[in-house]
Amino acid sequence: MITYKKSAEILNLLEKEGYEAYIVGGCVRDSIMGRTFHDTDITTNALPDEIMKVFREYKTIPTGIKHGTVTVIADGTPYEITTYRIDGKYTDSRRPDNVEFTTNLREDLARRDFTINAVAMDLRGNIYDCFGGADDIKRNIIKCVGSPEKRFAEDALRIMRAVRFSSQLGFEIEPETAEAVHSMKNSLGNISKERISEELDKLICGKNCINVLMEYGDVITTVIPEFESCIGFDQHSPYHKYTVWEHIARAVNLAPHDNIKMRRALLFHDIAKPVCAKFDETGRGHFKKHAEIGAEMTRDIMKRLRYDSESINYAVTLIAHHSEKILTKTDVKKMMSTIGDKLFFELMEMKKCDNSAKNDFVRDENTVLDKLIADGRRIIENNECRNLHMLAVNGNDLIKTGLNGAEIGKTLNKLLNLVIEEKLLNDHDILLNYIKQRCIK
Repeated sequence: MITYKKSAEILNLLEKEGYEAYIVGGCVRDSIMGRTFHDTDITTNALPDEIMKVFREYKTIPTGIKHGTVTVIADGTPYEITTYRIDGKYTDSRRPDNVEFTTNLREDLARRDFTINAVAMDLRGNIYDCFGGADDIKRNIIKCVGSPEKRFAEDALRIMRAVRFSSQLGFEIEPETAEAVHSMKNSLGNISKERISEELDKLICGKNCINVLMEYGDVITTVIPEFESCIGFDQHSPYHKYTVWEHIARAVNLAPHDNIKMRRALLFHDIAKPVCAKFDETGRGHFKKHAEIGAEMTRDIMKRLRYDSESINYAVTLIAHHSEKILTKTDVKKMMSTIGDKLFFELMEMKKCDNSAKNDFVRDENTVLDKLIADGRRIIENNECRNLHMLAVNGNDLIKTGLNGAEIGKTLNKLLNLVIEEKLLNDHDILLNYIKQRCIK
């Protein structure tokens, strides 16, 4: 039986009025898998105007009434209820030009993307499965309903959804569907950048992302062509035992699943290595400025994919600094001064993921990074000076000494550096005395 009270209440109200009603799609799939689900989609043979009559005591929104969808707000939660339908032609590779309502549940399930999402459940928990979706869920298989070519031609986003589900659920894409994913990937160019980035985020946070990134790298390079040179690129470095692309995939996989920002940063962190590669007389690879150039490449790509400024700045900042050596407490303070306390700790965790995807001896550096993380926490606990706001003197103090213009900023930064390096105490009088002795002619 359906255990979510409001979902059951909605189905019950529709049935009381003489209509069929089922929860359908991902919520049923997750229920079969024993996973918690939050969004509930409901399908019914009631027409949109009939749905609105049944729920006249509720707030209803005709969100997609052309396509048969009415949103019912119950206790502040939106529930989408859609009339059984048959989709018409897709001329934009995304949505049907028109739909035809039907009274047949099977016809409605037949239009859905994958068998695992074409399973319905009624109020009493009875499963209606016309296309073997329940078996595919048990077998961990992603398979299109009917012809993969037809499904992907209707909606090219389903190509990204296939690889995303494979990553999230740990399912294999069955051969015929996988072949269509590879052969039809170029049609992703018809999909909005926002939808692509949304699916990409879900993909890289999946438990199976490393295998999906390795097997379907050609799909990723279709939407981010800059990655193409990374695939199969041998780094010829004693620090690395994987190609650039496999290193990236493994580093992403080592980050916390719930830290999407860090996973994005790791996805892009070495994107510039192929373009920066130089090989010495021994054949060893060197990648000077790959962090700096990679940060700018990432900024351009993320803008193109319509990411928000905060997400872009996070990724760009971490990528720009990910290869810098941080060895001492002074280095910790300087990095905190440069990128802020919060991003310092994120950077250190990112560096640990990066190290762990290299040769075994590089992983030993993570013990040093853990020590530096502890240093960072003590610096915060002790309120040690690490930025201009914490400096015991400010611009007004320097103006009183006779400094002006650009000299003020330059002098403050010099003082901060001396304090961070513990060459001067962060004391108002000591700092002013230093200025009078050294900086004022």
